[in-house]
Amino acid sequence: MRQTLRKTVIAVCQRKIQQKGDNVGLSFYAFFANKNDQPELLMEAATWWIQTHQLDHFEKAVKIMALVKDGK
Repeated sequence: MRQTLRKTVIAVCQRKIQQKGDNVGLSFYAFFANKNDQPELLMEAATWWIQTHQLDHFEKAVKIMALVKDGK
């Protein structure tokens, strides 16, 4: 996962956790605007989420942030 996407994922996870608590769940769509203006980046996130880590549609933000911070 490219560094810019890592930074976005961490920032979004931190914001959602701050707003809604440690139990908040997200999908990979949470890291993008409602427009498909970055299809390559969206596919990179989807591949990381679905193929690489075989995550469910919604996962806890703390889990996602830990995976990204660990470089996985």
